[in-house]
Amino acid sequence: MLPSAGNQVRHKAHNRSKVSRCVTHSQWESAQAKLLKKLPRVLSAFQVKLRGRHERQLKLCFPRAQMATFISVPLKKSSEVDLVKPLSKFVTATYPPGEEQTEYLRAVEELNKLRKSALGRPLDKHESSLEILLRYYDQLCAIEPKFPFPELCLTFTWKDAFDKGSLFGGSVKLALASVGYEKTCVLFNVGALASQIASEQNLDNDEGLKTAAKFYQLASGAFAHIKDTVLSALNREPTMDISPETVGTLSQIMLSQAQEVFVLKATADKMKDAIVAKLANQAADYYGDAFKQCQYKENLPKEVLPVLAAKHCMMQATAELHQSALANQKKKFGEEIARLQHATELVKTAASRYDEYVNVKDLSDKINRALTAAKKDNDFIYHDRVPEVKDLEHIGKASLVKATAVQTPLSQKFSDLFEKMVPMAVQQSVSAANSRKADTVNRLIGSMREATNLCNGVLASLNLPAALEDLSGDAVPQSILEKSRAVVQQGGLQSIEQLIKDLPELLQRNREILDESLKMLDDEETTDNELRAKFNQRWSRTPSGDLYKPLRAEGNNFRSVLDKAVQADQVVRERYTAHCEMIALLCKPENELSAAIPSANPAKTLQGSEVVNVLRAQLAQLDEVKREREILEGEVKSVTFDMTTKFLTALAQDGAINEEALTASELETRYGSHTQRVQQNLRRQEELLSQIQVSHQEFSALKQSNSEANNREEVLKKLASAHDNYIEISSNIKEGTKFYNDLTEILLKFQNKCSDIVFARKTERDELLKYVIQYRVLLHSTSHHTICRLMSFNDKPQAKPQPPARPPPPNITPQAASTSAPISTPVAPSSTNPPPVAPPTGPSQAQGPPYPTYQGYPGYYQMPVAYNPYAYGQFNMPYMPYQAQGQAGYPGGPPAQQTYPYPQQPPQQQPYYPQQ
Repeated sequence: MLPSAGNQVRHKAHNRSKVSRCVTHSQWESAQAKLLKKLPRVLSAFQVKLRGRHERQLKLCFPRAQMATFISVPLKKSSEVDLVKPLSKFVTATYPPGEEQTEYLRAVEELNKLRKSALGRPLDKHESSLEILLRYYDQLCAIEPKFPFPELCLTFTWKDAFDKGSLFGGSVKLALASVGYEKTCVLFNVGALASQIASEQNLDNDEGLKTAAKFYQLASGAFAHIKDTVLSALNREPTMDISPETVGTLSQIMLSQAQEVFVLKATADKMKDAIVAKLANQAADYYGDAFKQCQYKENLPKEVLPVLAAKHCMMQATAELHQSALANQKKKFGEEIARLQHATELVKTAASRYDEYVNVKDLSDKINRALTAAKKDNDFIYHDRVPEVKDLEHIGKASLVKATAVQTPLSQKFSDLFEKMVPMAVQQSVSAANSRKADTVNRLIGSMREATNLCNGVLASLNLPAALEDLSGDAVPQSILEKSRAVVQQGGLQSIEQLIKDLPELLQRNREILDESLKMLDDEETTDNELRAKFNQRWSRTPSGDLYKPLRAEGNNFRSVLDKAVQADQVVRERYTAHCEMIALLCKPENELSAAIPSANPAKTLQGSEVVNVLRAQLAQLDEVKREREILEGEVKSVTFDMTTKFLTALAQDGAINEEALTASELETRYGSHTQRVQQNLRRQEELLSQIQVSHQEFSALKQSNSEANNREEVLKKLASAHDNYIEISSNIKEGTKFYNDLTEILLKFQNKCSDIVFARKTERDELLKYVIQYRVLLHSTSHHTICRLMSFNDKPQAKPQPPARPPPPNITPQAASTSAPISTPVAPSSTNPPPVAPPTGPSQAQGPPYPTYQGYPGYYQMPVAYNPYAYGQFNMPYMPYQAQGQAGYPGGPPAQQTYPYPQQPPQQQPYYPQQ
């Protein structure tokens, strides 16, 4: 139709040019513009006429009831969307490799195929096509609570169903990263296809009438559901076709047509005239309401309004016709004539105004025959007075239709592809529960480790147990020798210096990845702002600045954490500098170590003293308390439970999850007895330390006081403290190394996330830019220079920038590799450093707090966890979107009410790592 119509226009222009050869160029342009402006209306009227003739040729059923074409709704068209990449990325990041992950990945592929079947091809006007749409809609409803769609950078683009575009292409589109928008548009297509299937039914048989009524009511329910939910689903202004006003009108139209089908069925079934009259009167009322709603809907096709007006007249005429028959039965011949006359006027109105859209001949002939017969009988026999129409009794109404409520699943063949996947609400609740569980575990274990830390500090300040072993006054105490061997086995000063040297390279790499990620956002936002300033309101997409706010907040959190990590590095270096001299002394051979320790006068007379025996017994009891704590720590770590089932039950029963109450109850059940035992253990240690301090005072009073003895004891104290500080500094630096390596993996994920959304925005930008440029070229005569400059924004996307090369991992001993090596970078054991051996008798020294903590929040990556005996990351692994498998959550800081920050040095020292 379009070429022939265009030829007609060109032919008219050509003939006109023959008549007047002296037309100026400006006049010709003006005439051409007017023709182009009129052409869409010409084509629309031409298509309407053709469609009306075509429908009248097809509609051969019930010729006496054939009044007008049934209205059907066109389908919305969607751009292709790849569901596989973002959903698969989420699945692989959330679920460990195995059968469950494989099943979900296969389900993602099936979902993508289902979308292509439902939206990627033309659909036949058949129930099988509608079934595909229903299944896809049901799947969307099922997966919406199970995937974090706002974080997946998944944009759905749909065209306005009623927008015809210009002669040169283009139409109104809306692209949103919202699964609610996708559901709304799919449901619109459900209603549209249902209306098309209903309009194709053969209404000359009972089965066709039932099917048509069924699908018109389904269409009405679909449009009504959109009307109630579209604004909350989109959180922005929708396109005109799915606006509440438009879909409300469409719902009313479909309901009217369903009622009309029941009128046809009642007529075919030869039901009583009173029933048919009420049904037709209700149909006329429905069409009248639809007509009123449709009068100001400029986006709906122009032929809809006259069809509704014509059907209102026809249904009212039908009601009057059957009501006149009822009046005849009641011997009210004047009323019969009055109603038939009114029906005749209605039919004449429809014929004169809407003949292009309706066929009223059969109905008109039937009414005229009935009116002629009624007048003849009344004139010759009854002579009944014919009342005024306004004095006639109102015809009753009877509705047999109701919009089908949208209740999922809509498809009887629906099968949830992700049935085993729990909703995001449950996943987030499980994540929060795991965080609370981790806090409880860290609090219990942290308090015990802090007690050990305090105990070691007190014993070191009293030079115990070295003071009891040093009664000879000249030999190196056995505990000092064991501490010396432990330091040497772990690499001594060289291993710490190498780790400290590697930290700046790891830090710089992380800074470069973060800077490059934010630069991608900055560049795309700058381009978006330039185009928005150039095209003003034509640039109708969401501003990049608003869209990137969550990503920028996440980037700022990463930068803040890096800054705190730098502060932690500096504190560790200062601490190392303060203790490196005594650590170096511990690394020397036994003879050099003995020579460096001052001698003292013999104190062998104290070896059999009762005070010495009591002090040794008290130290043995203290060792027993610490061993009991180690067993208790193992028991606390071994407690496992899963809250998923309880959360699912609560969600099913109440529609919401009270995570805090459910988790608190479970934690009390699981850890209540352990908490009591920990408190008893801590009280027992406090009592023993008080007794040991009293006994040590008596022991010191018995020893002969001289400067040599005091110097020797002071050196022994420093050596014991140097060992403890070496263990802690070494562990902290390894913890920092693991922190930076784990953070590298997370920042790479963040960089990919930024790259994905920038690429998606660029694709959307290019498509919108193409439309805007065409609009400006055609309607605003954009210059060639401007077009070339604008098209420069439409270049191919640049390759994703590669992150800076990762520096080689530091050389870490086998023990460090097994406890604190980064997940993604296995470290080979050093051939020069033998595995460390913990002192059999010396107490274990607590480590300082981990590197900066960052609990994370929904939608963002969590900071890496540094493994050490005081930060049990394996108990702090809440679910976070895109969290790599095996990546634990980073433990939080100590509770504010604790006496000692978790964990920290002995009381006389200040915490040296930043706390959050």
